[in-house]
Amino acid sequence: MVTLEENQKWFKEARMGLMIHWGLYSILGGEWNGQRIKTIGEWAMHRFQINIKEYELLADIFNPIYFNAEEWVRLAKEAGMEYIVVTSKHHDGFCLFQSDVDDYNSADGSPFGRDIIAEIAEACKKYDLKLGLYYSQCLDWHEWHGAGYTEMSYHEGREEMCYWGNTWDFPDNEQKDYRICFEKKIKPQLKEILTKYGDLCLIWFDTPMAEQTKEQAQELYDMVRQYQPGCLVNTRLGNGLGDYVSCGDNTLPETYTEALMESPITLNKTWGYKSFDNDWKSAESVLDILQKCNGCGANLLLNVGPDFLGRIPAPAVDILRELGRKL
Repeated sequence: MVTLEENQKWFKEARMGLMIHWGLYSILGGEWNGQRIKTIGEWAMHRFQINIKEYELLADIFNPIYFNAEEWVRLAKEAGMEYIVVTSKHHDGFCLFQSDVDDYNSADGSPFGRDIIAEIAEACKKYDLKLGLYYSQCLDWHEWHGAGYTEMSYHEGREEMCYWGNTWDFPDNEQKDYRICFEKKIKPQLKEILTKYGDLCLIWFDTPMAEQTKEQAQELYDMVRQYQPGCLVNTRLGNGLGDYVSCGDNTLPETYTEALMESPITLNKTWGYKSFDNDWKSAESVLDILQKCNGCGANLLLNVGPDFLGRIPAPAVDILRELGRKL
């Protein structure tokens, strides 16, 4: 088993990884009831306020017949990536792994009937690529007690309340208790992904919310240390915890650091698949971004969003292959 010190040294030298956002939102492709989402595709359930019963219908048709884990991993290797990070569960609550905790997942709750993370883990082992898993530890729009911090924000010149959780299915915020979701789903599912798929190079937490206490964040961090002593944790766990700094979305580091750091960057404008987002970065642009990141001592985590059939969009494939040739 890789030690924490060994993994820290590897991460500092890794330079670049591939991030993959994929889930039920990929079926929508950024559109709902004649509307196109103006922001990122994986937030479709929240932006369009799709109720749970309607959104669950997407699981009933989730059958990405062209998904091939080995093709994804080989493409990452060809592009010069040292690791891959996949969304095991995003904010919509649907998992790409078989879970004994909740059958709302690709293996038990869709016609696809396969544990996607297991297949990716096997392909990574075959082609010697390190695997990291994204897991949304606070936001879960499928859960009554999923977190979603209320805050004041400005919209079109006026101050209004903003809530990141599911308020359309569960409008009574006073009745929500994140501790229930934390104990019922978050902790046991984190244990599952830490114990079922071999060595993981990192756990990529995301979007810490005010409902998550310092003690809860510490409990998750300690679980990673218990089950995967060498696995790194990013700072998006929240509450000041983490083994390496995760920069803001599409944000480049400005100065050199000896600390472990990673910059997540989209290849177009979205993380999850949007059929109408064709604003692709060129291979030359990605190479420039990579050099800026590495020059500051940070890794580049470059994101692609496969479509509903399991295909990485052709323009993205072309760019990644050209990037590999230029390295």
